[in-house]
Amino acid sequence: MMWAILSVLVENKPGVLFKVTNLFRARNFNIDSISVGVTENPEFSRMTITTIGDDKQVTQIMKQLDKMIDTIEVKRLDEKMSVYRELVLMKIKVSKPSESMEIMNLANAFQCKVHDVRKSSIMIEITATPDRIDAFEELVKGYGILEIARTGICALPRGGVDES
Repeated sequence: MMWAILSVLVENKPGVLFKVTNLFRARNFNIDSISVGVTENPEFSRMTITTIGDDKQVTQIMKQLDKMIDTIEVKRLDEKMSVYRELVLMKIKVSKPSESMEIMNLANAFQCKVHDVRKSSIMIEITATPDRIDAFEELVKGYGILEIARTGICALPRGGVDES
């Protein structure tokens, strides 16, 4: 089993997201994360879907996605040949004043943005690869994570349009 990043270019119209997620559900295939947004051409949206499966399963789901009428293009992105990031907002508990500085030092080391500082909590934004986010989360877990919101992966292949 391996992690796969799928980039799916689709027509930008109502119901397409439902069709894609329903295809995964019908094949009993899990979506780890999904992010969708309009592209540089407002007629199209790009879906970035991450999932876990073996080569055969990922190839099968890609073929099924490609057969959908609303699909323009399906690509499996190579982690080494792509830029991929996720944005996370995390509210961390602060029990004593000294913890605020400790948490802000950790946030600084991970190039996070601090958005809200209160006596009882700090809200951090981190934009990074999932493994870096997981490493930050592991370090602040001891303070207590009050809330967390993850966007899902956004990804594009490196290089120009006509480059591979």
